[in-house]
This record gives sequence, structure tokens and C-alpha cells, in this order.
Amino acid sequence: MSGPPELPVTPQKRLPMGAYFDGDSPVPRDATLRVDRGAGVLEITTPDFMPSGLRWPLGEIRLLDDIAGKEGAILRWTGDPLARLHLSQRELLRDMPHLKRRTAPKGRGRLAAWAFAAVAAVAVQIGVLVPLLADRLATFVPPAGERALGEATFEQIRQALAGTGLPPLPTCEGEDGVAALEQMLVALGVERGGDQAVQVFVLDHEMVNAFALPGGYVVFFRGMIDAAESPNEIAAVLAHEVGHVENRDPTRHALRSAGSIGILGLLFGDFAGGAAVLFLTEQLISARYSQGAESGADEYAYSVLEEADISPAALGDIFERLRDKYGDAEGVVAHFVSHPTLGSRITAARDAAREGADYGDILSDEDWTALQAICD
Repeated sequence: MSGPPELPVTPQKRLPMGAYFDGDSPVPRDATLRVDRGAGVLEITTPDFMPSGLRWPLGEIRLLDDIAGKEGAILRWTGDPLARLHLSQRELLRDMPHLKRRTAPKGRGRLAAWAFAAVAAVAVQIGVLVPLLADRLATFVPPAGERALGEATFEQIRQALAGTGLPPLPTCEGEDGVAALEQMLVALGVERGGDQAVQVFVLDHEMVNAFALPGGYVVFFRGMIDAAESPNEIAAVLAHEVGHVENRDPTRHALRSAGSIGILGLLFGDFAGGAAVLFLTEQLISARYSQGAESGADEYAYSVLEEADISPAALGDIFERLRDKYGDAEGVVAHFVSHPTLGSRITAARDAAREGADYGDILSDEDWTALQAICD
């Protein structure tokens, strides 16, 4: 059997016969081999199978583990993952420079592009589509369903804060303290009575926080009451949270969190068990509404405080104390946090107060003392 005609201008070397396997059939094909050093290729001619021959670049030929004996060799070309060339002698291996080099994965650029596109798609869904859909759906949630969602979430939060296997975190129900809270709600002009009226609960926990839940639930932690220096500061925080309720921000936020959990579940598997509850609980406690929602709730608080003859600056006073203790987000970071900076909110609250106005206190000293002792 003779090989293809030799090129007259290129140095070549005749080599022993080999057996070529195309990868589709277990039948070996007799092959004539020729190294073309000038072109840097190994020419493989199989007259009974592929008369036109194959050309394997010498730098892309790899040596497989020796399963052909000490004298033979098995070669493959990185451009064809299935084809194999069996040699009875190893003489021609001297012309192949990268026999044992690891082959770089094919299509890494395409894989990286698809990965980037997938991440971008998820980001668009969670950051744009889910919020837009949640805002639309929130207007269609019936009051009874919203109330049920708030009640269930409140119980989950109580259980999560207490810990697994323990009774839920207790609510503070001192009779005089509860009466003081009710008096505060009436003074702020918050509608009372009816199934959909705002309900305020105090949880016996040292966390300095307050948040709103779907269905008119407003939750204070004991730590927030302990941190306040006047009943007007608590009234200002309460008015802010009622603003969230009026704007249905908790329902929008719950729907956004649920949508995000669903997308993450599709990506990472089952995300609907305990991890989902803890995630949603953390999200609702932290009340990470948008900066627009936070500013809207502040504006609502200024309005109802003025109507109740309470200085809107009280909201700035408690914010200032929190800033002194926990710090503030400044610079570029401020554009990426959910709340506006405390500094800007302090300024806005004090600007909302009428200069020289003679504001009063929302509770008497006796009622304020009762509210401070609501958990005793």
C-alpha cells in the first residue's frame, strides 16, 4: 500500500504502518503515516476508508496511557475526542512536542458567555421583574389573605427568634402598657376597630428595631422602647411603621421575597423548607424596603405627627441616637443600602418641624412609665 504523493519542497519522513479507529466503529483501518515537519502535521492515509487522508497537527497530538505494550503507542488528536491511532512502534513520537500536555477545555469562552448571561438573567428577574410583579400583585391581595399572611409570618418570627424546640418568643402584655399604646394610636389618628385595624405588638427581645408586617401588624422589640428617651420618639417610629402599612409596603416586600426564594429554589434545589422560613423571617425583620418606600413612610409620619401636635423632629432624635451607636452608611455605600442614610433622614425630620412651634407630648409621664414597663 502506498501513501499520498509526497510534496517535493517539504522535508518528510516515512513511518511504519498504524491502525486508525474513527471512533464510530471498532474496526481498525490500515493507515500509512507521514510526518510533514514543514507543515507541522501528521498525515494519515487510509485508502480503504478515507483515501483523501487526515492531517493531525503535531502540536495537538496527545499520548494516551500505555495500553498497547512497551513498544506501541496510542495517540489521539485534541480536535477529535473519539478517533484513535494505534502504532506498533514509538519512533515517530520524537516529532510530537506536546504528547503529555493537558488539553485545555474546548469552548471556555462560550461557556463563560452563557454563565454570564445566566447570572444576568437571574439578576434581572430578582432585581427588576419580581419587584414589578410584586407591586402589581399586592393590589390584588384581599384584606383577609393579607391578614392571614401577616399572622402566619408573625408566628414564624416569634418561633425563629425563640429557637428550635422552645416556646415562641413571648409578647409583652402589661395592661397599662397596652393601654398606653392604644392611646398613642388614637392620638395619631390611626383608625381603630374593625378586622383590618392596625395591631401593635411588643416582643420581649433586646433588639433595637420595629417593623411592619402584611395585614396591619406593627411589631416593636423591647429594645426599641428601652432605647427611646421620650414617648414622642416611640410615637414617631410607630407613625413611620403605620406609613408602611398604609402604603402596603410589607405585602409588596413579602411577595418580592417569596418570588426571589422561588427563583433561588429553581437554581439551587429545594428552597422551601426551614431555610426559606429563616430567609423570609430575616428579610421581614430587617424591613429592607426600597429607599422610596422608606422616604414615603417618613413623609407619612411627619404628617400624622403634625396632626397630633407632636414634633416630627422626634423621629430625627431617635435616628440620631441610633446613628451614634451603630454608625451610618456614607458615600458610595449609601446608594446600595435599602434605607436612606440616617443623616439625611435626621435632617429631613428636623426640617419638617415648624420653627418655633409649641409641640406637646403624646403621653403623660404616668402613661410613658407604663409603656416602658409593658414587658415587666
